[in-house]
Amino acid sequence: MSSFPIEYIEPVFRPPSEARSLILPLTNGCSWNNCTFCEMYTQPQKKFRARKDEDVLADILRASERFGGQVRKVFLADGDAMVLPTRRLLSVLSALREHLPGLERVTSYCLPRNLAKKSVEDMVALKAAGLDMLYVGMESGNDEVLQRVNKGETAESTASALQKMRAAGIKSSVMVLNGLGGKRLSEQHAVNTAQLCNETQPDFLSTLVVSFPQGEARFREGFGGGFEPLDQPALFSEIETFIQHLELDNTVFRSDHASNYLVLKGTLGRDKDRLLREVRLAIEQPDVMPLRQEWQRGL
Repeated sequence: MSSFPIEYIEPVFRPPSEARSLILPLTNGCSWNNCTFCEMYTQPQKKFRARKDEDVLADILRASERFGGQVRKVFLADGDAMVLPTRRLLSVLSALREHLPGLERVTSYCLPRNLAKKSVEDMVALKAAGLDMLYVGMESGNDEVLQRVNKGETAESTASALQKMRAAGIKSSVMVLNGLGGKRLSEQHAVNTAQLCNETQPDFLSTLVVSFPQGEARFREGFGGGFEPLDQPALFSEIETFIQHLELDNTVFRSDHASNYLVLKGTLGRDKDRLLREVRLAIEQPDVMPLRQEWQRGL
């Protein structure tokens, strides 16, 4: 067989750490798709729909025939496969275990709202069936910022989802958007987001810089006016404030996404002081630090 066993509706998105994963679409697009900062699923062909169980199973069978035991990781796509009922997710996880004998890890994006109707018992069942980790877009821990960007979540709803995952033993990989509140809301965005991270203790934490490849008009309109983007020094000051307020026990921290000017890597809280020194050096002596140039950055 020369063709790939799964036919995708482009574009397809996945976290950087899923580069070697088999991407298995359970849904197309995103069930919320109203965040003003997100351009991932705005194309007409990405209108949300859940795929039929029989189509998903057929993809799994074809992948099994093509790759057999070579598949080690599976990423459930698109934007929020976890919106599906628990029984359907359990059926998919069961089929993956049966037909991909070398499978070691299953992950997915997850909107906090996806877990509102799922109990801890549901999450325990999903963990037992093979769901290992969920990628959660926290974006901000400040309710005003979340409201202005039409996230459809609150700090409380995000905390509830992450605590439910932790109780079930499912790992969390949380994403935060540096600069999302603009100049006026920068400090409360940084401080409240750190507080939410402290409350939920994610296993992995990454920061991205809010970016607008298709322009800022949609975001500015949704923000309600008055949005002033942060320049590079202000972005560094915001992430410094964020890290200063973090009190994490054992969280792998990464600020190495292509949108970032400054690459930071460490484990928090062990490496907190080192990371703060690196940020301070970037603020005071930017010529000394290996910062990304504009042409090197991307979404």
